Amino acid sequence: MISDHEATESSPLLRNIDPEAAISSKKTGWRQELAIISRYSAPLMVALLLQHALTGSSIFMVGHLGKNEIGAVSLANMTAQITGYFVFQGLATCLDTLCPQAHGSGKLTLVGLHVQRLTLFMLILTIPIGVIWYNADRTFLLLLPSESHETARLAGLYLKIAIAGAPGYACFESGKRFFQAQGMFGVSLVVLLICSTLNIFMGWLFVWKLQWGFIGAPIAVAIANTLLPVLLALHVIFIKGSECWHPISAEMWRGWGPMLRLAIPSCLMIEAEVLAWEAMTIISSRLGATELAAQAAMSTLADFAFQISFSIAVAGGTHIAYLLGAGFLQRAATATRVMLLGALGVGLTNMLVILALRGVIPGLFTDIGEVWHLIFVLLPLNAIIQIPDALATSLNSLLRAVGRPDIGSYVQLSIYYLVGLPLGIAFAFGLDWSIFGLWCGIMIGQSIIVTIEGFYFWKMVDWAKASREAVERM
Repeated sequence: MISDHEATESSPLLRNIDPEAAISSKKTGWRQELAIISRYSAPLMVALLLQHALTGSSIFMVGHLGKNEIGAVSLANMTAQITGYFVFQGLATCLDTLCPQAHGSGKLTLVGLHVQRLTLFMLILTIPIGVIWYNADRTFLLLLPSESHETARLAGLYLKIAIAGAPGYACFESGKRFFQAQGMFGVSLVVLLICSTLNIFMGWLFVWKLQWGFIGAPIAVAIANTLLPVLLALHVIFIKGSECWHPISAEMWRGWGPMLRLAIPSCLMIEAEVLAWEAMTIISSRLGATELAAQAAMSTLADFAFQISFSIAVAGGTHIAYLLGAGFLQRAATATRVMLLGALGVGLTNMLVILALRGVIPGLFTDIGEVWHLIFVLLPLNAIIQIPDALATSLNSLLRAVGRPDIGSYVQLSIYYLVGLPLGIAFAFGLDWSIFGLWCGIMIGQSIIVTIEGFYFWKMVDWAKASREAVERM
């Protein structure tokens, strides 16, 4: 194992990325940092899109069964994401701080211990989440009108079956950070390619070939989610990654305090944004069917673009956390500037693509004239919001990298729910701006978030202190 004093820039994290960038110096230029972050981001971008598609694939599997089935899958997926998948994702982002810092400091097996601790915590958490999912049909029946009771019943059935895949999803979320900390971002991509292909095949087999109907879709997704961590484990055992594994011991039951102090604020950051977007969908339903359909299309497009900017954020944050753990402060500051410029570039690119395809995008979602027109009118606003969204995503990742996700959680919760959404509601109903007003409110909120968090990194961040705190965590 590399000791604290032996950890250099030729350690495995950088060696796996680019030999030319793995120079054993505490100083490097922006080109090297850009090369490293770009090499991280490329496989991660595809992996995030595949993982997002895997969890939402059921709607295509049951798309020709009927309206109740489509509605049930949408309702079940939304519930599963808010109460389960995004909780796991949010908690696991604490490992974007802990694991790269442990690897950068040369304490390799501590990477595995951090993963074990969080995995154990999330597996325990699947119990209350499973209870919520198991009883979700009763909640749906209370909330939905009587004519939607069949949709409620099917959505509840979907979630009952999905419980079987929840532990696998949780293990995968922590497991992929185990590889990311070692610079092996392509492992999760290969695993997701395999499982996504199997998921499509199983969906066809169960729903149509074996004629299991609706229940075939959640069964396929549950099996795919269960296979995800199994394939990661096989990679560790038979291919690469075992040098960072920590032997199973009672240690994984101890030391949860520092982990949870990072995990809970990280989870709140993710959930705050997700719930804000879901609130927009609920509010849109009060504006009318046309507005709700347009909002569904707009949020789907924004979510797709978010996966691209999120890949830059995770890649950059992981690299910067490693540099802090290794004590390379000047490199961390340079990488931060490169990451934020990259996020700005991604936001601008997303904006220009949406504007260029403005006449095409509405037709991908609907052929209903009034819905098509409303999407067309809203797309410029969707395009503009890509810039603050991409910057906010990277700034949140930077806060995790320096061990201050608590700042992000405070900012996100207060701005989204005290500024963004109230302004959106005021614009939508008070000024009769309809759904356009909702998006204006969120855009103003995100711009304020970028301003506050950007000011923190410009004026207030102490890289030396962040590095000392990283060492203390080890």
